[in-house]
Amino acid sequence: MDDSAFIDNYRFLAQYNRWFNQRLYAACEQLSDEDRKRERGAFFGSIHNTLNHLIWGDQLWLKRFAAQGVDFPSLSPDVLDLPDGAMHGTVTYENWAALRAKREQLDAAIEDWARAMPPGYPLQTMRYANTKGVVREHPTWKGLSQFFNHQTHHRGQVTTLLAQAGIDPGVTDLIALA
Repeated sequence: MDDSAFIDNYRFLAQYNRWFNQRLYAACEQLSDEDRKRERGAFFGSIHNTLNHLIWGDQLWLKRFAAQGVDFPSLSPDVLDLPDGAMHGTVTYENWAALRAKREQLDAAIEDWARAMPPGYPLQTMRYANTKGVVREHPTWKGLSQFFNHQTHHRGQVTTLLAQAGIDPGVTDLIALA
């Protein structure tokens, strides 16, 4: 089966991820550090904590992809430096500049990783243990879809929190990147 459309889609989503994050972080810069960290009743409380969760989720999934037997140089230890014991609510980056720098590093690595996906990769069987230790096995394309969908879901939460704070992040539609 030719999976080139799958791979092209994930490459496009990697570009969209970076584009959206650049816009999102620029919008967040309009708030003070105190306002970014303000409890706003969201699942992760604040804008800052939600952005930390996105980094945690990206690193977690990228570590899983890196462990599937394909060499992806962009998924290096300095990119996948998720602290041991970090969970979905862990705030790894208290400092805004460090959080933003990590986001930029991850986004570049995600684009490089997507460009390096070999033919057949989305159709391979992916095996890993989830955060509760349950062993999972499914086609890699399902993990890839979860990875990109997770980003979109939580960025949508951040755009809502920004709007409630009076900040317009601008157009974020996927098709606007095309």
